[in-house]
Amino acid sequence: GSALAAYVDVSQSDSMAALVSQTVLATKQLNIFVNNAGTSHKNSSLLDVDEATFDRVFAVNVKSIYLSAIHVVPQFRAQGGGVFLNIASTAGVRPRPGLTWYNGTKGAAITMTKSMAVELAPDHIRVNAINPVAGDTPLLKQFLPGEDTPETRQKFVDTIPLGRLSQPLDIARAALFLVSDEAEFITGVCLEVDGGRCV
Repeated sequence: GSALAAYVDVSQSDSMAALVSQTVLATKQLNIFVNNAGTSHKNSSLLDVDEATFDRVFAVNVKSIYLSAIHVVPQFRAQGGGVFLNIASTAGVRPRPGLTWYNGTKGAAITMTKSMAVELAPDHIRVNAINPVAGDTPLLKQFLPGEDTPETRQKFVDTIPLGRLSQPLDIARAALFLVSDEAEFITGVCLEVDGGRCV
């Protein structure tokens, strides 16, 4: 196979439009679109998040889903269907203090997923989401209260029944299923990949 790399600002309409047109030009069609870009503010009091940071978090986590719909849905409709996958978070299901505005973006992603699913179903467009628990990635330090220390990490891990953080492969396996033909009758689902955190 081959891959196409592109620099994209998911919060900018022109950038998202260029991504879609470049992809269709190179591959002749677009079957799957994954909204995976995400960011957060630092774990802190809701009053300590400045407006610029708030705007950036909502632009990356929420506006990007809107822009993907604006630019991808016409292509999906023209070719008779397609699949969206939004990467949301357990934070949108089970919010905790310190990440209020981030939690809100992921709650929005979950609701948008379900609403898109019912609206786009007649066009044979499926829309699902994955809700990962925090993973062992560079973004983890944003989620943890205070410093990123082994002790702080362990306190968080202790809240996950299966006893570990998520790994990228956990999310990838769920994603591969949800975008595959084996999930052809699944839409509007927000699948928790969280080691039992939301139980």
